Amino acid sequence: MSYIIGIDIGTTNTKAVAFTDTGLMLADASHSYTAFTDEEGAHELDPRQLWDAVLKVLLEVLSRTSDQKGLAGVSFSCAMHSLIAVDQQGELLTRAMTWADSRSKSYADRLKTSEAGRLIYQQTGTPIHPMSPLCKLLWLREKEPDIFLRAAKFISIKEYIWWKLFGKYQVDYSLASATGLFDIYHFTWYKESLELAGIREDHLSEPVACVHIEKGHRLEGIPGGLPFIIGGSDGCLANLGSNAVKPGETALTIGTSGAIRMTTQSPTYDPEERIFRYILTRDLYVCGGATNNGGGAVQWFVSNFGGGSPVEDMVRSAFDVAGSDGLVFLPYLLGERAPIWNADARALFFGIKASHGQAHFMRAVLEGISFSLHQVGASLEETIGPIRHIYASGGFTHSPQWLQMMADIFGRTVYTTSSADASAIGACIMGAYALGIIPGLYAAAATMIRIKDSYEPKQDVYGTSYATYTELYRRLKDLM
Repeated sequence: MSYIIGIDIGTTNTKAVAFTDTGLMLADASHSYTAFTDEEGAHELDPRQLWDAVLKVLLEVLSRTSDQKGLAGVSFSCAMHSLIAVDQQGELLTRAMTWADSRSKSYADRLKTSEAGRLIYQQTGTPIHPMSPLCKLLWLREKEPDIFLRAAKFISIKEYIWWKLFGKYQVDYSLASATGLFDIYHFTWYKESLELAGIREDHLSEPVACVHIEKGHRLEGIPGGLPFIIGGSDGCLANLGSNAVKPGETALTIGTSGAIRMTTQSPTYDPEERIFRYILTRDLYVCGGATNNGGGAVQWFVSNFGGGSPVEDMVRSAFDVAGSDGLVFLPYLLGERAPIWNADARALFFGIKASHGQAHFMRAVLEGISFSLHQVGASLEETIGPIRHIYASGGFTHSPQWLQMMADIFGRTVYTTSSADASAIGACIMGAYALGIIPGLYAAAATMIRIKDSYEPKQDVYGTSYATYTELYRRLKDLM
């Protein structure tokens, strides 16, 4: 029996799992860190803390596995849209700007309404939004010109980790395709985006396939010849780790943020620019949309209005009432990505009555998050094709009631798997494929992914609330 260690570097923590070629999880570990934020919209992570987190979870998982000789390799997943500037020696010039950093909003607004922005979305698959490293570069060039001119490379979080491991600047196609700088049809950096950002190709890393392998790492206590697989982005690998790789099979994730994604064999273009199109392999693309406001919106409500109650108790209380009783929540606390791509979008409760209590508000928050993902799902179906089944992952899967509500809202069966973390498991599967342990990515469903529970749609009671939800934004967006 051989196993892969998959490491998923996220916005709030880094997770690692040891996963066998038969689908057995041997060990897992997690390490958290804190973001640096300010009122201007900054949202940054310290790359040195991220490097420490990667080392800690790797060593912790290794210490918990009894058969270290069975370790076949280490593979990576990472959050998308980050940007770090480094100098000629690889020294940090900035922290890592994350997907949640909104300081480039005005640059994104101008670009989005231009012909250049339309062509960039069409060719790169990345929607024009402050999350995009392209827009971050525009901001950095104007607001931090000294740093911009001193920078030898502009890289992502995973590229920084990879450079620390091997002294090489390489980026997988999957992460590159989420930058707004990469041509997803020709697998090269997109010249028009680079010219707009004021950078050259040598400011960026060498693009490589997600199955790219390096050996000869710089770590102590780890076998020197151990293969490291570069892997992909967390969203694309979550599809792989959720068994959502065949037509119509859809991955739905709710953690701090949320996303819904389908895997396709071509980067289908959405003329309304609602969905992203990212690379998994040269033959598979992951299309979908992400919401800024997933579990983070739940945490916001509980922290401010929960009276000290645990999150789990508050979520359970939401299902003690029959429904939200006409109360509708737009969850745009952090602006919004898909499908509206509006950093100015704002949250609100609508339809408040004297009979509404804390549980109704909590229920409306859960419904609002679910409606936002349903809205993205509708965009996917219009562009790609029908959703057949939904594979759920992320923290919300700890709530059976929320999973059932999601099945009812979508009118589709929702499945959960036994996997601890879909993105980390996806990294393991990609690693196993790169090393020839499994013959193909489709084979993983039969050998490595196990269905845990399923939730059939039972009742269609959300239509009126969902219609109100979509109409509210349409009518209020100009005020926002």
